[in-house]
Amino acid sequence: MPAFAANLTMMFNEWDFLDRFDAAADAGFSAVEYLFPYEAAPEAIAERLARNNLRQALFNLPPGDWGAGERGIAALPGRFDDLKADVERALDYAAATGVRRLHLMAGIADPHDQEAASSYRRSVAYTAGRLAEKGIDLLLEPINGRNMPRYFLNDFAIAERLIAECGLPNLKLQFDIYHRQILHGDVTMALRRLLPITGHIQIASVPSRNEPDGEELNYPYLFGEIDRLGYDGFIGCEYIPRGQTLDGLGWFKPFARS
Repeated sequence: MPAFAANLTMMFNEWDFLDRFDAAADAGFSAVEYLFPYEAAPEAIAERLARNNLRQALFNLPPGDWGAGERGIAALPGRFDDLKADVERALDYAAATGVRRLHLMAGIADPHDQEAASSYRRSVAYTAGRLAEKGIDLLLEPINGRNMPRYFLNDFAIAERLIAECGLPNLKLQFDIYHRQILHGDVTMALRRLLPITGHIQIASVPSRNEPDGEELNYPYLFGEIDRLGYDGFIGCEYIPRGQTLDGLGWFKPFARS
């Protein structure tokens, strides 16, 4: 049976950030993820995880200046020293939370620009190597241009090729089903082919990015297929509730821990 991680950036926004851990546990989740933890102290997050017997499934390395429009710096020439400092900052939070998967955002850059491509490859190789020293996987996530215009990593084939070329055992794909459907479709066949290199899966309805209980994807079928394929990681619920978070958890009730 799939195991789900509540995304505390998008879900449970009726609570302050740290209180979302309590709310997610009370709702039956056994794990959490979020975009960024860096506005809270790592010790405070660790305490909430322990108090609620929650596992930390995933979070992102620092993305640069989010408020100024940066969406990662890995593909940005001239930012390698910043990236190295960001990796160390993320590792402090990884040590506190016990997370075993971190996502590196590529940034806003032209994927056909050779300097950006070179910067990205260098950043990925360095970050994966540093994380490997701590037993942590590095994830790469293709993101669709409707939600994030001009994002560098906007194609599953590019991510697949880079993972193969790098040949690093801890470099994995972050398979967001929502982004996959918008970018390419053919979700089931892609899952069957790419699961061996997949380190994390995320879900949301398409096109509205709400609860996975309707619209154009048949999630009950996909959950069964993910189980059949033998995936044993967490499925991140990276969706925007239509209303109050708890009111939209009907789809989750069969999977909630008691």
